Amino acid sequence: MDFSVTPAQEDLSALSRRILTDRVTPDRLAKLEREGLGFDEAVWSDLAAAGILSAALPERIGGDGFGLSEQCSILIELGRTVAPAPYLETIVLGAGALSDHPAGYAAAAARGELIIAPALAEPVGYDLTRPGTRAVRADGGWRLSGTKTAVPYGAVAGLFLVSATTPDGVRVFAVEREDSGVEVDPQQLVTGAGAARLRLTDVPLSEDRLVGTELRWILDRATAGLCALQLGVTERALEQTAEYARTRQAFGRAIGAFQAVAQRLADAYIDVEAIRLTLWQAAWRLETGLPAGAELATAKFWAAEGGHRVAHAAVHVHGGVGVDVSHPVHRYFAAAKRNEYALGGATAHLRELGSVLAG
Repeated sequence: MDFSVTPAQEDLSALSRRILTDRVTPDRLAKLEREGLGFDEAVWSDLAAAGILSAALPERIGGDGFGLSEQCSILIELGRTVAPAPYLETIVLGAGALSDHPAGYAAAAARGELIIAPALAEPVGYDLTRPGTRAVRADGGWRLSGTKTAVPYGAVAGLFLVSATTPDGVRVFAVEREDSGVEVDPQQLVTGAGAARLRLTDVPLSEDRLVGTELRWILDRATAGLCALQLGVTERALEQTAEYARTRQAFGRAIGAFQAVAQRLADAYIDVEAIRLTLWQAAWRLETGLPAGAELATAKFWAAEGGHRVAHAAVHVHGGVGVDVSHPVHRYFAAAKRNEYALGGATAHLRELGSVLAG
């Protein structure tokens, strides 16, 4: 395991932090929430103009050729500001899966011109590897039918990566928003607007809409990306909570001086470092082509279980203001809970780890 950070990771992390810290302020986030917007188009344009979106994509589509480690460094910064920017969905998963597609979807995404949303979850059942959405061969192409729910950034996406069961197994299809038979209904989630329900009714697709990338490739990188986001969320939530504990006075002294509060913050620090360690181990193995099933399950367990504890500690130490939506810490709680359960919670990944070890 190589834990060293590359110069590209340092540079991309620093540049992303500068842009996001300047633009994604609590006031701006509150304004977007009041307007019902789950996507910050201005920040997305800034990231594209700075080369952040294209940096960790192949050179053949205009990228700089960096990989998953650099993408995780960017995702950590997005988590630290809870920025409403679909980098994981559009760049890591979308552009990554479509980098060889002849339609040029990946290049458009890298320029910030196209939002790609993975549509994997369905209303019934939690096994993403056995989708109820079906694709059958027809007229030299495919006909796709089914419903996907809580599609991240689906309300603004122009293209969807849709998993479907075919006679040959589970495959992934590129579905455009304007395709016949596609219906997009916005959904309001606890973390804000921007998600959507995708209804597919006998959608005709040509053969070239079949994506060569396997669903497992997408799920593995989605898991690593969620862990990176969770690291950023919990790291920043702990920093805010530690600062509050240093300045908030009770009974004539800072509340951080009380043993119970200090112990709670120490436990949260250990959880954040566990998320960090397991994330980088899983990401490194994925990037180097080594088997990473156990490491991904371990990383997602810590992102879920550790993220749960850090988020609750942040709210509890803040007291009443911790549950006040006018205070920034509530966004970190909501983001941590979303990352905790996305693609399965702690128990699901402990079971996955058990299956890997038993196998």
